[in-house]
Amino acid sequence: MTALLEVEDLRVAYGKIEAVKGISFSVRAGQVVTLIGTNGAGKTTTLRTLSGLLKPLGGRITFDGQPLNGTPAHRIVAMGLAHSPEGRRIFPRLTIAENLQLGAFLRKDTDGVDKDLQRAYELFPILGERRKQAAGTLSGGEQQMLAMGRALMSRPKLLMLDEPSMGLSPIMMQKIMETITELKSQGTTILLVEQNAQAALSLADQGHVMEIGKIVLSGTGEDLLHDESVRKAYLGED
Repeated sequence: MTALLEVEDLRVAYGKIEAVKGISFSVRAGQVVTLIGTNGAGKTTTLRTLSGLLKPLGGRITFDGQPLNGTPAHRIVAMGLAHSPEGRRIFPRLTIAENLQLGAFLRKDTDGVDKDLQRAYELFPILGERRKQAAGTLSGGEQQMLAMGRALMSRPKLLMLDEPSMGLSPIMMQKIMETITELKSQGTTILLVEQNAQAALSLADQGHVMEIGKIVLSGTGEDLLHDESVRKAYLGED
């Protein structure tokens, strides 16, 4: 089966510092693929490059059969690649509904946008209950729900989630992971960067371990969960 996303020998630098050093991986339609690793491993840089926010130094990115290198970020969204960024990046003074509608700013199908807005409220009921409130009044976990909902409003073929559980309480983290599981069951293709390696690998079809800009280990989520080196380094087990 042809991959929806194909990353080949991707290299990204900040000035003279190479943050991503020639990584390759793919994501097939319907899969959840996760990148795990410590801070500074290059995971967020990879997602920012895929979404057009950073320019690669080298390598090739292909999405849905089309090259992404040099494509501006708004065109990448229009092609079906959505990014829910680290730190949420919501618009605090706008209402919840306005934040969600911004996710659909490139779409012209008004009826479809309305349906997806209702879908977001079904997926995250708290957003529907508080849709007229300023987004800045939400808790961290609720803001994460809003960021995910906003990304889904573009009706993406591939949803990229960057650290969705960062800074959340255990209960809220569980809710976010349950939502990702629900999206997976609905057939949503997801590329997940997540600090909670156990949660990420438990839901992932494929996983890649990154260290200082390189992929050092790849396998199914289940295989990596049971890999001794992964358990010691990322799951806190001796």
